[in-house]
Amino acid sequence: MDMFSREIRMPLSEVVAVLQDLNEFVVSLDRLGSRQAAGTADEYTVGTFIADWDVARRLARARRVISVALDAQLSEEDNAEIDALCDQGRFYGTDSAISPSAEQSS
Repeated sequence: MDMFSREIRMPLSEVVAVLQDLNEFVVSLDRLGSRQAAGTADEYTVGTFIADWDVARRLARARRVISVALDAQLSEEDNAEIDALCDQGRFYGTDSAISPSAEQSS
């Protein structure tokens, strides 16, 4: 069976908590983007939102909730494969993660 066709079960309360956080972030970041486009917000405003709303900790919690479910329900080999795929992501501050503004100016 293909690992990616499998289903993972999670407590509904955890799923709802993660979805609430993600919804707040998506809607808020969309609004911040609109304000930036209109000239009524800048990078400081976005930074303040990220700090005041504890975005990093809340996203880390969402990642942990999903990781715990994966660890409990998948084999070590499957989890290692998922970890390797996640390590291939783009990360701010690394050479492979060029900011969109740098890409546009090239």
